[in-house]
Formats: sequence, C-alpha cells, structure tokens
Amino acid sequence: MAAKLKSIQVCETPNCGQEAKLQCPTCIKLDIKGSFFCSQSCFKESWGIHKLVHKKSREEESSAYNPWPFYTFTGSLRPFKQTPRRTVPSHIGRPDYADTSIPLSEQKLRGTTSIRVLNDEEIESMRVACKLAREVLDEGAAAASVGVTSDEIDRIIHEASVDRECYPSPLNYHGFPKSCCTSINEVICHGIPDTRPLANGDICNIDVTVYHRGFHGDLNETLLIGDVNENAKNLVKTTWECLQKVIELLRPGVKYRDVGAVIQRHAQAQNYSVVRSYCGHGIHELFHTTPSVPHYAKNKAIGIMKAGHTFTVEPMISEGTWKDEQWPDNWTAVTSDGKLSAQFEETFLITDTGVEVLTRRRQRGGQPYFMD
Repeated sequence: MAAKLKSIQVCETPNCGQEAKLQCPTCIKLDIKGSFFCSQSCFKESWGIHKLVHKKSREEESSAYNPWPFYTFTGSLRPFKQTPRRTVPSHIGRPDYADTSIPLSEQKLRGTTSIRVLNDEEIESMRVACKLAREVLDEGAAAASVGVTSDEIDRIIHEASVDRECYPSPLNYHGFPKSCCTSINEVICHGIPDTRPLANGDICNIDVTVYHRGFHGDLNETLLIGDVNENAKNLVKTTWECLQKVIELLRPGVKYRDVGAVIQRHAQAQNYSVVRSYCGHGIHELFHTTPSVPHYAKNKAIGIMKAGHTFTVEPMISEGTWKDEQWPDNWTAVTSDGKLSAQFEETFLITDTGVEVLTRRRQRGGQPYFMD
C-alpha cells in the first residue's frame, strides 16, 4: 500500500509563503479549516483581516440556526445553539426540584397569603446564601465583555456556585436548562444562555440565584457591554435608581403594594414603562413564595412588612411599551415592541429598624458595575 504524503501548510499572511505549523485557536473551536500561520508575529500582523473569518462563520451559524421558523421576533436578537445542561456533584445539597423539575414544596403553599417570619438562625443562613450569590454574580460580571458568549458566563457561574458548595437554583427549576439567566437588549428576563457572543453596544442582565444549605440567595445586575449608546445607559441608570428609591422605603409597617408606586413614579418621569408580568417575591428555603411584590402602581399585593421577612425587589423597566411576549422556548420574555429593557434585583431582610440588603456588592461602596 502506498504511503500518503504529509501535506505542507503555508502561512496565510499575505506575501509570506513560509511553512506554517501554528493554527488559529478560535478557528479550531469554530471548526474552520485551514488558518495556519508560521509565527505569532505573522498571526498578529494578519489579525485585522483574519478575525473577519470568525465573524462570517458566526453569522453563517446564526442564520442557519432557526428553531422557530414561523415565529416573528419583536426585536433584532436571535437564539443561538445551546450547550448541554451542566451537572452538579452529588455531595452538594439540592432543592426538591433539582431532579424532577417540580418544586413540590412551593406548590404545597400555593394560594396562601401568609408571609413567613424568619428566626435568628434562619436569617443567618440567608445572609450566608446571599453573600455567596453576590460572589458568584461578581465572577460572571467580571467575564462579561465583547465576544464572550452568554454560555461561557453560565459556565463560570455554574463552576463558581459549585466551588462554594452551592446548587445554582435556576438549574432545572420548572425545567430551566441553565444555571443562570442572561437577558440581552430587548429580553426582559429569563433569557437562556447560549453560544451567541456578546456584541459591542449590548446591555446584558445576569440573574444569579444559589441554594446553600437549605436557603436561596437571589440578585441580578444589568451590565454595559463595550461602547453603549447614551439612551441605553440612561435606561440602565434609571432602572438602578428605581431600586435605590425602593430601598429608602423599606421598613416594618410598609405595605408591599406601595413598592410599585415608587418604581413607576421614577420610571415614568424618564418616559419609561414598568413591566407588569413579573414581580419580586418572598425567598428563603423556597425559591419563590409569598409575598408577591409588583413593581407598578395601583397593584393589589397583600401583606405588610415585618422584621424577619426576606424578599426580592427586581424592577424591569422598558424603553417603550410595558407589554411583553415570550419566545417559543417558553422562558425568554421580550418587549412587545423590540425596544430595550433593563433590570436590577437584590434580596432584602426587613429588620427592627429598617432594611438590610443581603446581596449588596461588597466592593466600591456597593455601586453597580455600570458605574465602574
């Protein structure tokens, strides 16, 4: 049998022609054939032209992937392929829905209006879970930049959770396939991480919840990716301000229904709208429970704040209409007009004298990442 001759690769830098043995690592990941270079210096010299090959490949992949050919999208964002669900080591404690997708403990309390008051031991467990959730979000936020996929952010958040002996609460909650939510541009909430690279000018919300030794801690932030236009910056800033104004209100004796008026007043002053389909919620050993905390005015929320209550407030503020639609994945909520939406969330503890922000950022005086 004749032996096959070994092929010789030639450097792709124009006018070089030298034998090449180095291959572009990104091209290997994208399964692009060829892309050989003779040296790092030739690779760097050709980068301005060569990176267009990556862009073209990703655009072709995006256009080829269309899971819902008859769905009319409201905005420009499109779904990309998802990677397989990540696993959690068996020694880490997990909520009751981790294997079945059904939160039976929550369903047992459906319809009740009673709000649980936590004791000192339970409050300390919440402090620990919320501190760990903040640490996990910080790691995800540090990775978010132009060219990084939301799936890579999900990987980082998943591993950061596991490293801290936490179960990532979104994973398999009612079947959710990932370990965090990443909501980009017109996505209001519950965006599923996928292989789309973040683009210059995007806004991206990362929503993290962890389950640690029986308790959940929940928070999210909207980040600016690259050079973001002033309209998007103002939306993000206003959304954060809405949450800060709520913090000034929280204390024993306040009605939960009063939260929404504070948010809507500030949002409307900037000509923005408040999403109505999703609300803040009680949280402790249950991921979602009483009280419900709507973010819009004239709501009918039940309950009065008492010391020992733990809950989230997470205003979703949109550029245009407050109305939303859902992608056919049955998770991704988007604005009905395709305009931008932003969100911020913290977990709160009502104390005897006011409120404690359990998920507060520990660096830079607690300021959000968009101010860094």
